[in-house]
Amino acid sequence: MKAKAMTECSNYAEKFATCASGRTITVVWQCRKQAKELNNCLHQFTNDSVLEELKKDYMLQQDGKTSLRA
Repeated sequence: MKAKAMTECSNYAEKFATCASGRTITVVWQCRKQAKELNNCLHQFTNDSVLEELKKDYMLQQDGKTSLRA
């Protein structure tokens, strides 16, 4: 789930990394816009509904494997 989110949001991650490069504490306010964009993108792929869907898919796969063994 995390890997897919990072892949899908790589352009936002790059923008944030570029902004944060060479900064220390000032990254908090200087890159706030980029951080918010990245978090909004990541949230699309890492929220509870996505997790529940992945769990459901996993359970269906496990049921299929169990049926084949029986």
